[in-house]
Amino acid sequence: MRGRVAKRIGLAIVGAGRVGLFRGEVAARHPQVDWIGIAEKNPERAKLVADKIGADFVTADYRELLKRPEVTAVIVATDEHLHVDPIMAALERSLPMMIEKPLATDLAASARVLKAITEAKVDAVVGYTQRFRRRWLAAKEKVRTGQLGDVTLVTSRAFMNRLVAIDNYKRTDQPEKISPMVISGTHALDIVMWMMEAKTPTEVYARSVNKALGPEYKGIDATSGVISFSDGAMYQATISWALPVVWPGAVYSLDVGIVGTDGVLTIDDTHRDIVLATSHTAGKGEGYAPDSTRRVDFMGSYPPGDMALGELRGPMREETESWLNRIALDLPTQHATAAEAHKNLMLTKAFDLSAKRKTIVQLPLDPGEIDL
Repeated sequence: MRGRVAKRIGLAIVGAGRVGLFRGEVAARHPQVDWIGIAEKNPERAKLVADKIGADFVTADYRELLKRPEVTAVIVATDEHLHVDPIMAALERSLPMMIEKPLATDLAASARVLKAITEAKVDAVVGYTQRFRRRWLAAKEKVRTGQLGDVTLVTSRAFMNRLVAIDNYKRTDQPEKISPMVISGTHALDIVMWMMEAKTPTEVYARSVNKALGPEYKGIDATSGVISFSDGAMYQATISWALPVVWPGAVYSLDVGIVGTDGVLTIDDTHRDIVLATSHTAGKGEGYAPDSTRRVDFMGSYPPGDMALGELRGPMREETESWLNRIALDLPTQHATAAEAHKNLMLTKAFDLSAKRKTIVQLPLDPGEIDL
C-alpha cells in the first residue's frame, strides 16, 4: 500500500516436511524475508530442506529456534498431533503465526490453545489453503452478496484414495484421534462454514464405516452426516478417504452444491479436467509414495498445488505469500482465524462422536464430553 513501510521478516519454520518445504521455498523468494530458521528432528530432512531454501539456521529443537532474536514470525508445520507445544512456545514471545490445521487433534487442547492465543492477542491464522483458490473465492462472493438469497441447503462429497489415510495412520500411535473428518473432511467443512458464517449450527447427526481401513489401521473409512442450523438450513457432508490406491485423484476430489431461496451454485472440484495417463509411476510430485499400480492421475488434486518449472504453483503459494504480506504490511487476508479453526475441529469431532454414539449430538460441543 502506498506510503506504508513494510516490516522485515525473520521466519521460523517448525517442521520441515512437505508443507514446511513448500512454504519455505515461497518465503525464500519473498522480498521482505531476511532470515529463515528451521526446526526439524530428522537431520537428513533438515539438511535437505535447509539447502533447498537457503536457511540461515537449523536445529532439532524448536525451542532453540523460537528463542532466536531474528525470529519475528512462525510457521508451525509439524505433524497434526504435534502442533500444541510449538504454538505455546511461540506465544511466549507473542509471535504472529501461521499454523497448519488443526490447532490440535484433541478438542480440549484446541480450546486451551485458542484461549492462550486470544489472551496473548497474537495474530494467529490457520492453514485452510482452499480459501485461496479462485473458485471458492468466487463462490464466497456470490453467497456474501446475496446472489443465492438465503442459503437453505449445502452438500459436499469428498473422495480420496487411501494414500493420505495410510500416511496419517502410520505416523500416529493414537489412531483414535485420526479420522477422515478431522484430518481431511475439515477442508470441505471449512469452505462450507465460511460460506455460511452468518448461521449458527445447532446439532449433528452422522454415521461412519470402517471396513477397509479398520482391520489393519483401526481407522475410519468414511463418515457422512448432517449439520442443522438454528434457522432451519442444513449441510450434508460426506467424506471417504478409503478409495483404492488406484483411484486417480491423488488426494482430494470434491463436489459442492449450495442452494438458496433465489439461486443455486454448484462447484465441480473433482479435478477431472486434466487427466494424466502414463507408463511411469503416476503422480511422482504429488507428495505421497504412490502404489506402483497407479498409472492415471487427476492433476491438480494435491491441495497445495503443483510443482512447475521449479516452483510451487497454486493455493499454498498464494496463501503463504498473502500471509507474509499480512505480516509485513498489516494487510487483511481471508485466512481462517484460530477461532474458526477451533470451531471446525469441534464440528468434525461432533460428526465422529455422533457416529460413535449413533445419536444426535447437540452443538456447541463441550470438550469435556468428548469420549473419542
